[in-house]
Amino acid sequence: MKEVARSPDFDYIRRLVRERSAVVLDEDKAYLVEWRLGQLLRREGIGSIHDLVARLQAERVGSLHQKVVDAMTTNETFFFRDLQQFEALKTAVLPELIAKAQSTRQLDLWCAAASTGQEPYSIAMLLREYFPVLLNWKVRLLASDIAESVLAKARLACYNQLEVNRGLPARFLVKYFEKVGLEWRLSAPIRSMVEFRQINLATAWPALPKMDVVFMRNVLIYFDVEMKRAILHRVRELLKPGGYLFLGTAETTFGLDERFERVQIDKAYCYRVRS
Repeated sequence: MKEVARSPDFDYIRRLVRERSAVVLDEDKAYLVEWRLGQLLRREGIGSIHDLVARLQAERVGSLHQKVVDAMTTNETFFFRDLQQFEALKTAVLPELIAKAQSTRQLDLWCAAASTGQEPYSIAMLLREYFPVLLNWKVRLLASDIAESVLAKARLACYNQLEVNRGLPARFLVKYFEKVGLEWRLSAPIRSMVEFRQINLATAWPALPKMDVVFMRNVLIYFDVEMKRAILHRVRELLKPGGYLFLGTAETTFGLDERFERVQIDKAYCYRVRS
């Protein structure tokens, strides 16, 4: 493994991924590179990582470069991951935001690292299940990711048995999914609640509405300190007054952007801009 981490091929992959996504692959991520690129090699019929790098260097630009970046930036996800955060959203955050927005009857939420869709669809099911008042509101639930390949799966909203077994309550499976062959497909009303867009957090963001809630979980850990600060600054500018930011349980704004304050809701933590 140490040999892989020190190889010119690994260095080339690290540079490519950092240039395209700002994701930092440290030497201890060599195992991850081997495993994820191994799957890509099999799909593309390429014999080795060395052969892959040779093709990338020969082509300079092309879809293969994006496939490598997608492979290295696609993160694990499952329904209602870190359940305590969803409980905080249900019991405290959304009731507060709904009470404040009675005049506009509008809510805007963004899942900024949506992967294959389980996170935004979890939020959509939570909204539909517990907040029927929002049926008559203008609710925008934006979900984005850098990898178009995972967004394609997210838009399709078909999940295998293992995927629906991870975190999804059985009653939600019965109520909001239908069996299609060997997979489960989310119902059209829930799918229609989510708007998917390809957004690279490390580059200029497209025009976005001011947000009440931003979920940016388990993605900042892959950036260097400078990029983390830049992204948090953008999030701070994007949040509406009193809006909430949810990060992964291993992530924090501490030492990066002191304009955020940490808020504890039962056993969950989230962040707001200091007033």
